[in-house]
Amino acid sequence: MIKKHIPNSITSLNLLSGMIGIYFVLSGKIEYGAYFIILAAIFDFLDGFVARILKVHSEIGKQLDSLADLVTFGVLPSFILFQWTKELTDSEYLPFIALIMGVFSAIRLAKFNVDTRQTDRFIGIPTPANALLVSTLPFFVSKFPQIASYIEQPLVLLTIAVVMSVLLIAEIPLIALKFKNYLPKDNVFRYLVLAIGLLCLITLGFAGIPIIIISYIVLSVLEGVINKNESSL
Repeated sequence: MIKKHIPNSITSLNLLSGMIGIYFVLSGKIEYGAYFIILAAIFDFLDGFVARILKVHSEIGKQLDSLADLVTFGVLPSFILFQWTKELTDSEYLPFIALIMGVFSAIRLAKFNVDTRQTDRFIGIPTPANALLVSTLPFFVSKFPQIASYIEQPLVLLTIAVVMSVLLIAEIPLIALKFKNYLPKDNVFRYLVLAIGLLCLITLGFAGIPIIIISYIVLSVLEGVINKNESSL
């Protein structure tokens, strides 16, 4: 039956986007990494959406999705930081530290596949969110040149790689944009994430994506603290 192969075909386009993105990044065009990560994110959404519409799910599809995500949202952003660091240092070996993020992305995806807690909330930063933050940093730097000298430092970029690697597997509950209902009182932080995201995209374009992801993390932590305090009363 042809329709059962449609979601996997879309997932394959996600994987292909990641591979093409890696090619451009290693060719020195690191801004292309963001374009292909965003394209892959669209395919990543569509494969699940189409699978639900067609009511076709398979274990192969689940494994293929994780493998595609590893390349696109794990390996590709790692090489963005690798190539960026390589352009800023004379050290032959220092840039390789950035590749740690690809390793931790693999661990994050493996944990997600077996962690039953992550049905309505993520534990640790999702790999697509991490990939979007890292890949759009060059746009953020271009938009705000006054802070470029602070970010475009090899040690700063490698620190970002290490910090984001830790956050990928950290036991931090994060908001998932899955609505059980649409009541404002039950979804305050979800609506805040969406509002900030829309505002940043309209005003800053791709340069606003790092602000969106950082806001998402901060709001998630804030929501967790509030919920914890309320439950202890």
